[in-house]
Amino acid sequence: MLSALARAATRRPLTVMLLWGLFLLLGFGLGTGVFARLSDNVPEVPGTESQSAAEYLERADPAGESISGVVAGTAVADPELRAEVGRAVADVRAVEGVAAVPDPYTTRGLTAEDGRALIIPVTLKGGLDDDAQERTLDAAADRLREIDAPDVHVSGGPLLGQQLGERAQEDVKFAEIVSLPVVLALLLVVFGGLRSALMPLVIAISGIAGAFLALFAFSEVTDISVYAIQVTTMLGLGLAVDYALLMLMRFKEERRHTEDVVEAVHRTVGAAGRTVLFSGLTVAVSLTGLLVFPSVFLRSMGLAVAAVVVIDMLAALTLLPALLARFGGRIAPAKERPEGEEGRFFARLARFAARRRIAVLAVAVPVLLVLAFPLAGMKIAIGDARQLPTDTEARQLHDTVIEHFPPGTGVTPVTVVVRPSADPAATDALRALSPNTAVRELPGGATVLQIQPPGEADGDEATGLVERVREVRGDEAVEVTGPAARLVDFRDMLAERAPWAAVTVLAGIFVLLFAFTGSVLLPLRTVATTLLSLAAALGVVVWVFQDGHLAGLLGAEGLGALSLTAPPLIVAIAFGLAMDYELFILARMREARQRTGDDGEAVVDGLRRSGRVVTCAALLLAIVFAAFMTGGFSPILQIGLGLTLAVLIDATVVQMLLVPATMSLLGRHAWWAPAPLRKVHDRFGLSEEPEEAPRPRVPSGV
Repeated sequence: MLSALARAATRRPLTVMLLWGLFLLLGFGLGTGVFARLSDNVPEVPGTESQSAAEYLERADPAGESISGVVAGTAVADPELRAEVGRAVADVRAVEGVAAVPDPYTTRGLTAEDGRALIIPVTLKGGLDDDAQERTLDAAADRLREIDAPDVHVSGGPLLGQQLGERAQEDVKFAEIVSLPVVLALLLVVFGGLRSALMPLVIAISGIAGAFLALFAFSEVTDISVYAIQVTTMLGLGLAVDYALLMLMRFKEERRHTEDVVEAVHRTVGAAGRTVLFSGLTVAVSLTGLLVFPSVFLRSMGLAVAAVVVIDMLAALTLLPALLARFGGRIAPAKERPEGEEGRFFARLARFAARRRIAVLAVAVPVLLVLAFPLAGMKIAIGDARQLPTDTEARQLHDTVIEHFPPGTGVTPVTVVVRPSADPAATDALRALSPNTAVRELPGGATVLQIQPPGEADGDEATGLVERVREVRGDEAVEVTGPAARLVDFRDMLAERAPWAAVTVLAGIFVLLFAFTGSVLLPLRTVATTLLSLAAALGVVVWVFQDGHLAGLLGAEGLGALSLTAPPLIVAIAFGLAMDYELFILARMREARQRTGDDGEAVVDGLRRSGRVVTCAALLLAIVFAAFMTGGFSPILQIGLGLTLAVLIDATVVQMLLVPATMSLLGRHAWWAPAPLRKVHDRFGLSEEPEEAPRPRVPSGV
């Protein structure tokens, strides 16, 4: 298959480039339409109680979504401001699709005790279609913003999703502006030529276009989270550079052996291309674990990110060979180095780790475990506007409410739906749980209790309240929804499905690594070291963003919990990326072992010849992830930091120290497999011919 791809790409390179050019136009044209379709309904899990209750309310409740406007920065009792607010309230009430707008001056709790702020809640009618709701939201929000006051902020409900989508688009643009020039500069240093440096960026841009197009396609059938844009774009950009870097460095090596550019491309695809293929499949398999969860968010993220990985892989295996066939003759071959000089630093590092394998393990493993220690106290939460940068309207509204109103103002209550068939005594028992309970009747006989929790909407008190409601109701037809209930159900879903997700991913990874190496021990060793580095990275994320240590340096603050989006995405993506570098090194070790038959020297030679590309790839990927941390959105900061640390820890501590140490400890047994599995591998696994000895370059025309 790879040979066929290489032949097709080199036979008609202009056709391949034209097809990818059309793909880019689609991605940056049609694909960018996904920004208007982003959703912030991350914690929804179909089939859960909280989702069932929410769907019931959507059908039965005549009131729909709501937004809020906050006016502050001056004395709200000022007659002119009061008159202007009155006119605005009247105008918003007249907007088609608006159900209710209370007078903030006569409604209890809507005017701050210090007289410096007021809240204007706007409730929309239920049953509005998407277009009608958007028109209503825009008209109501625009009119509220026209109020002449120092501070006027409007957000909440579906408007918050719109604002997050706009922020996501801005953050992606800024990250690309920051990362691409830095990546280009480093590629210029690595390759020493503009043509070589530009090719990975072409593949990276293809990956970004693929990210947009894949997300747009998935938005036709499912909700796409606001987090998807940054995550898929950062991964698409980073992996594209990784794969192109591996292919280009191998091409420059092959150019030392032959004048024929097309032959060099074929040899590159036959060797490095196999590694890219297995690497892409491994990352994609790592993401299939997300498909085990019933969460729409996790499933859509798994599908979208896996699609982007496949697009990057295809671009590296088709577009890059076409570019090399067309322009590769102008790329200088890798410089000839005296025997033993190439990769000398990495060879010394490998020999050191192999000789001092027990000491390396005795130091590195405890250090990683110490970094992982905060993971034991990890908490997850849906979060509130504090996750947003301080310059966003939703965050400014939140901060204004916190500054001027009592604690709990604006906090979404725990919503209890008592169906008509429930015993009336159940309603009385539930009302007794808290004095801060509002009751209203729905058409059809159902009763809604809105219990105001102390603290945050998804804090420990709120989730504890959800659990008490579920204990008190017994077998009655009572359901709980709201942020706290969604969080409880999301946690339960993770706990129930996580073991199945782990089994799915580990089984897939084991099969792929066995097909690549022919060993049953190497997959086990790889999974163990990868989980260790991943736990260390996630432990640091907990220490920073949950506990608040050094969070200010990243423009964030300790929130007492991680975003519920961060841990599953960090685990799935970082696990795949770790496999990426593992395959880069194992491929070279395998080549050296086939060539020399010396297990010890294969470890040294494998790291000697792959250490540079792994280090450069990790550095470039870390820069890409770091660029996406400039937006200030806490969940993306958490994901960005987790992935950056996972990549750097894996590329340094694991690949440069633990891999040679454990390979040396295992010796020839590292490549062992039972005879029946050996036969299976010989028939179906990856088979490469031993690398040919370097051949003298033949002058053209001879």
